[in-house]
Amino acid sequence: MSAYRTIDDLDVAGKRVLVRVDFNVPMDGGHVTDATRIERALPTIEDLAGKGGKVILLSHFGRPKGARHADMSLAPVVGALGELTQRNVSFADDCIGAAAASAIAAMADGDVLVLENTRFHAGEEKNDPDFAAALAQNGDFYVNDAFSAAHRAHASTEGVARILPCAAGRAMERELNYLGAALGEPERPLACVVGGAKVSTKIELLLNLVQRADFLIVGGGMANTFLFAKGVSVGKSLCEPDLAATAKEIMEQAAASGCEIVLPSDVVVAREFKEGAAREVVDCSAVGVDQMILDLGPASVDLIAEKIEAAKTLVWNGPLGAFEIKPFDTATVEAARFAGKQATSGALVAVAGGGDTVAALNHAGAGDDFTYVSTAGGAFLEWLEGKELPGVDALRA
Repeated sequence: MSAYRTIDDLDVAGKRVLVRVDFNVPMDGGHVTDATRIERALPTIEDLAGKGGKVILLSHFGRPKGARHADMSLAPVVGALGELTQRNVSFADDCIGAAAASAIAAMADGDVLVLENTRFHAGEEKNDPDFAAALAQNGDFYVNDAFSAAHRAHASTEGVARILPCAAGRAMERELNYLGAALGEPERPLACVVGGAKVSTKIELLLNLVQRADFLIVGGGMANTFLFAKGVSVGKSLCEPDLAATAKEIMEQAAASGCEIVLPSDVVVAREFKEGAAREVVDCSAVGVDQMILDLGPASVDLIAEKIEAAKTLVWNGPLGAFEIKPFDTATVEAARFAGKQATSGALVAVAGGGDTVAALNHAGAGDDFTYVSTAGGAFLEWLEGKELPGVDALRA
């Protein structure tokens, strides 16, 4: 983390601190229904306010495409934030200009202010220099605490950081520390679990991981494409035959780099995709033409557990089967619980995130047992792909 400034490097007393948070939270009828992302920003808000900074929060909400939409206002988060912080939180109905300036001028040291949705301005997503400069006029320092938006080169995530003295917030710092430990300089062996429906959505991720991991465990629908590429019949299963050559290339690169790809040896099949459907466990070589693979079998789960037990670091992205419908959640649940048990015992650093991963781990009751679970979707995946994230790169000292 030494490559990035943190809020410990800033003297914020009496200063205006622009903090980029991710308050793009689920709402229903103007009420926040899941405050997880707000809760993750609390350590930074409390730290800065406690040191006498004027905490000015920037965020997007929804996709208003540069126009004002009443149902995409950030006003409803003020009440939720006030309850969580037990502070008086005020709101400005714009993030630049007179409305923002007057609200900031009224702040005392330690106050918290939420500015209106940055995406109400077209300059936000275009990373327009003039809009970034207008945002920067509101602060003396800039803190980015929104890793989930760090893969976007927007004015509030990248542009402002090029203008004001900047630092990573507590949530950003924690994310970068864990992600760096997981893939940057992991304690080995490193195991990576990659599941989900399609290879096509994770080609770059897989190509990057086979260069880094000791074990790459492939599950979910994408495992079917790898099996197909090896000449295994997968019946009516979800599969991408046109990506067989890509799957072969990934396997060849894995062999060249010393990464063992772990594919299913047995699977759970059914003739229909519904809860309680008649099912059976078969060897991967025995899938019927009218059957579809919906989960991994017990031997496959045992093998995954062996690889996780042998590992010192685990990176997990995606479910191993159709976990949304019982009993096809079995492999995901059992493997996730085993990984969580290893992590809580101190035998494993287990980091997870992206897509359906959080939902799958919470469904298994294992989310709290992992060392770290990232709520960032696209940013987590781009990090797994080995890409530079603009919002992170802008914070480099």
